[in-house]
Formats: sequence, C-alpha cells, structure tokens
Amino acid sequence: MSDSDHHDLLPSSDWPLMVDLYELAMAQAYWQAGRDGVAVFSLFYRQQPAHRNFMLACGQQSVCRVIRNIHFGQDQIQRLQQLDMFQPEFLTWLTEFRFTGDIHCLPEGTPVFAQEPFLEVQAPVIEAQLLESLVMNYVHLETLLASKAARMVSAAGDRPVIDFGMRRMHGLDAAYRGVRAYKIAGLAGTSHVLAGQDFNLPVRGTMAHSFIQAYDNELAAFRTYAALYPGTTLLVDTYDTRRAVERIIRWLAADAGAHISGIRLDSGDLAEQARYCRQRLDEAGFEHIRILASGGLDEYAIQQIVRTGAPIDGFGVGTALGSVSDSPTLDLAYKLTEYDGQPRMKHSPGKQSFPGAKQVYRQHDHLGHCSGDIITGRHETCDGEPLLVPTLRAGKLVPGAIASLEDSRRYCHEAQQKLPKALHSLDEDVPYPVTISEHLHSVQQQALTERHGTDLP
Repeated sequence: MSDSDHHDLLPSSDWPLMVDLYELAMAQAYWQAGRDGVAVFSLFYRQQPAHRNFMLACGQQSVCRVIRNIHFGQDQIQRLQQLDMFQPEFLTWLTEFRFTGDIHCLPEGTPVFAQEPFLEVQAPVIEAQLLESLVMNYVHLETLLASKAARMVSAAGDRPVIDFGMRRMHGLDAAYRGVRAYKIAGLAGTSHVLAGQDFNLPVRGTMAHSFIQAYDNELAAFRTYAALYPGTTLLVDTYDTRRAVERIIRWLAADAGAHISGIRLDSGDLAEQARYCRQRLDEAGFEHIRILASGGLDEYAIQQIVRTGAPIDGFGVGTALGSVSDSPTLDLAYKLTEYDGQPRMKHSPGKQSFPGAKQVYRQHDHLGHCSGDIITGRHETCDGEPLLVPTLRAGKLVPGAIASLEDSRRYCHEAQQKLPKALHSLDEDVPYPVTISEHLHSVQQQALTERHGTDLP
C-alpha cells in the first residue's frame, strides 16, 4: 500500500464532502434552476425503537459548531472536479458557500420521542440540503450511544458505570465522539485517554490478562503492578479467581506497604464470585477494597446483578455499549416541511410527516413530572415548556445556546428524573403521550388537498 492510499482521521477541512452525492447533485440542480427559496427541514424519527421508551437527543447542538465552519476549499473543489458532473460556475459558487440560516435544537440530553424534531434547519434550500447526511450521522451516533449509556446508568443505580468500549466500536470517530455522549448520559469514566481528557470525563483503567500471563507467577505480577501504581485495581480471574484473592489477602496482610483499592472480575458468575470475594476480603479486614465487574455486560445483566444484591461496586461496559448491540439504528428522517413560505410534506404509507416549522411543548403535572408533549407550529403558543431553542441564527452561534458539558450532564439527569417512572423500565414498552396540535393537522390536510389538486388534469 502506497502512502497515498493511507488516510487517518478525517481532517476538518474535508467536512464539506461529508455528503451523499445526491445532495450535491440536487444542490447544482437548485442552483441551475435559480431555486433559492428558504426551506425548513426537520430531523426526527418516526417510530419508537423496540425496547426504548425514550431516546436521549444528543449531538444536535454540537453539530452546529461544525456547520458554522463549513466551507469548500480548493482541495475539495478539485475532488469534485474529478467526478466530472459539476459545472465550473457551480463549483465557483461552492467556494463562496457559508451557512447563513437558522437552526433550532433540543438542548443536549433532552428525552425525545417519535415525531419530535431534534432540530429544524431554516435556510436557503441549497444550504439546508447540503447538511442532510452530516447532520443525520452526527445525531444518529450520539443519540444511540447516549441512550444506551443512560439505560446502563439507570440499571446500575448508585454504582458507577465506566466505558471500556473503544476497541470494538465502529471506527475511531465513533469511539471519540461516543465519550461526549457518555458524559452527558451520566457515565462515571472512560478508558479512552484522548476523549476522556478532551471531554473532562475521568480516565479509568485497570490491567489486561496479558500482564498476568507475561509473568511466571501471578502474585509477582500483582506485586509489580501495585508497586508502580499504588491504589490500583487488580484483575483476578486470569486463572482462578478464588486462589488469586487468597494470594492477595496473604500478600497484603504480610506487606504493610502494599496498597490496592479494588479487584476486577471479568468472567464467570460475577454475582457469585463477588459474594465470595467480598466475604473473604471483609474477614481479612480489607473492607475498603472494592469489587468491580466487567465482561460482556449490558443493562439487563447489570440490572440482574443489582437485583440480586451482589456486592459489586461498579461496572465496566464495552461491546454492548459501544455497538448499541440490541438496537443499533434509529429511523431518523430529515424532511422538507416548508419551502418559500408554503407547507411541504411527505405522505407515502408509513412515512407521513407534518408540514411547517415546529415547536415541542413538554407539559408537567403538579409534582413537576412530565405528563405529555404537544408538537405545534413554531409560532403557536401552548401550555408547557418549549423545548426547541435557537442555536444558530444567520449562521452564527447564539450566545449561551449551547450549555457546557457539565451543565448538559446535569440537565440530562434532571430531565430523566422528571419522566414518569415507568418509562425507565428495561422490561416493558411503555407509551408516552405525544399529540399533534389541531393547527398542524389542519395545515397537513390543506397541503394534501393542494398537492392532489395540482396533480389532477
């Protein structure tokens, strides 16, 4: 493989080419036809995924930081020239492209339900169209990961959950951006060094079985590691968990200078092994040594461990989290809902949408718990809390619109606590009332009548 065949992580200068070809093809067609009216595009999902009572909207405000900086440089224009389908004048127009529109978004970490917009783009139609795949990719990934992480945090209760998933995630970009989503969703730490530092999530890790295997004697490996990293957590299931714990107890009892803070179980019946280890450690006077568990865990396994009362103090999760193994896709749609001031919609079977710019109002009962949502036209007024907030205006970030990650994490936790308790169930599909305003129904019917009328001879 030559050097020219090797590409590392995508540089920010190539963000403009993170499009599907049809978006550029349509952009040229709009440009050629002089069709430059203001459009509204809405990003939402049509149906609640199986075994998900809500999703956590994540990435929709973060992608606005990317959008405001998108521009086509000479390298990107040269690449498009190689496709031999774009007119020179259109490519010249692209060199002047900057996003000039408005974007309204849900705050990061907002619980969201089917048909509710994550964001709405209002901009000249070419600008809005070019964003489709970029926006969908960004929101799809982080929403899936944040939602999965939240389920694990909920299952664990007050026990910390740590991300160990980088090695089996679908690409380095996913592993990096996933940590941002995990931060908002409430994970306690990550093993990913770069992302943990960049997103201010504690970087955590123990050791691999290979370190134990590299020594002829298991205890020698423990002693070496603990001497270099006082207070470390030791992995005890490489050969025989019970023997390893007994060796650690004898060693710590004989060496007053040795100090570890925990042991990690990574295989077998985790609950049963934890009970044995906890009993023996306590009997030896090492009540301070925590027991962590990992190894193929998902939210259901964590929930079962917690329900049995097993003395496990924290969980490391990897593959099931990073791959969202049980529900790895979300039926996101990015649909035109208004053009040049006129309502637009799709009405094919199973893929209906509602026209016009929108707002979502979240209503609460007298205790402050969420009681239902109403999707309205953007300029309708309704009881409840309006969720969509201006994030980009005329292509520039609205000051204060995007909260810090710490504030988003806090907001996400509080917003989930306000949901009906039943929605946190991992075992049952529980509906949440989302209604469409009479105004939107009326506009939809009017748009259908006008479209059908236009098509008649």
